[in-house]
Amino acid sequence: MAKILDGNAMSREIKNEIKAEIEREKLQVGLAVVLVGGDPASRIYVDFKKKDCAECGIDSYEHVLPGDTQTGELLALIDTLNADSRVNGILIQQPLPPQIDLTAANERINPLKDVDAFRADSVGRITIGDYTLGSCTPAGVMEMLRREGISVSGKECVVVGRSNIVGKPMAMMLLHQHGTVTVCHSRTANLNEVCKRADILVAAIGKANFITADFVKEGAVVIDVGINRGEGKKLYGDVDYAAVEPIAGYITPVPGGVGPMTRAMLVKNTLTAKKSQS
Repeated sequence: MAKILDGNAMSREIKNEIKAEIEREKLQVGLAVVLVGGDPASRIYVDFKKKDCAECGIDSYEHVLPGDTQTGELLALIDTLNADSRVNGILIQQPLPPQIDLTAANERINPLKDVDAFRADSVGRITIGDYTLGSCTPAGVMEMLRREGISVSGKECVVVGRSNIVGKPMAMMLLHQHGTVTVCHSRTANLNEVCKRADILVAAIGKANFITADFVKEGAVVIDVGINRGEGKKLYGDVDYAAVEPIAGYITPVPGGVGPMTRAMLVKNTLTAKKSQS
């Protein structure tokens, strides 16, 4: 039976540490969140992030733009936020409406305020291992492993998914900790056999219950990044939890695993950004 990696508990610890540092150093820290349109899921995520900020003593500045906003209008807002000394981090909630150029918006953010680490130069710094602001989800996974005392060094690590947001930076962060990393994707041959080699398996493909028992080596650390909505809005991970949990050594639940750690890394990045701007 696997040990559950409790992201809720770990994220509370991190937020308490952030709050204590902000109070001790008497810092004023601010995060601006930009929401374009009325996507219900995005609204929920933004509210969660505002709650996290409040718990840490971070000021949150919400900017809601109509769904027909054009790229130029969003860029103008980003320019205003870049110039605002109260704002230490800028987050553009995704997804954006199709008429908006997401790359242009990300690149417009001041690199010192890029708390999502989505700019091309931020990604490049992660690749070479010279960064202070890491992509929030992979950074949350690494923090989870560190706090649980799970060493990456020398381990066979398999990442299923190659997105710019999770898969690629996840692979780089594992590599920096001396893991031997394989990145899998939709064209990987014999995917279950590759996954079954993993001491640490990270599933980030966006397909509910895709990773079944025959993908997992006994005793492996299984990290489920997926969040998939089923009937009745029930959440499912990329891992078939019921089938895999008896085999794994460690496993993250969905919800309550990687998700809270992603948000904790966002507020941690905001504090880090504040200190780099001081």
